[in-house]
Amino acid sequence: MSEIAGQTGLRAGANAVVNESYSFACMRCGYGWEQSYEIEHHTDAAGHEVVFYVADGKVVPSPLSKPACQNCDGHVVRIMRPGRVESARNAEHRHHRVPPPAGPVESPVPEDADEKPEHHPWQLSDLLHPFQRKAS
Repeated sequence: MSEIAGQTGLRAGANAVVNESYSFACMRCGYGWEQSYEIEHHTDAAGHEVVFYVADGKVVPSPLSKPACQNCDGHVVRIMRPGRVESARNAEHRHHRVPPPAGPVESPVPEDADEKPEHHPWQLSDLLHPFQRKAS
């Protein structure tokens, strides 16, 4: 696809054009960005499907194959659903809550004070649960 990079505009003969957007975060420098693509599906002379990614009117390599950071050219880039970078930026600008003062936290007294509370050994999977995808 490198020989077609730099062409502009939609090419004639596309069987289908799909719009996709992605959020990217560089794990090397922390830079985040979002990009929308028009994904053109074509059939070549041999009958094989060919896919072109078009960003800002130019054919670009697939962002899913080997993404590179726009800031540091690093190749350890996390690809996420669209809107993640924008929501993180918006969260930075919101008024920050004042965290509670540090120190020991008192737990509420159980209704039956004679019973000892059950010990729950925390596991890494428990801590990562909010970040895991739901199976569909």
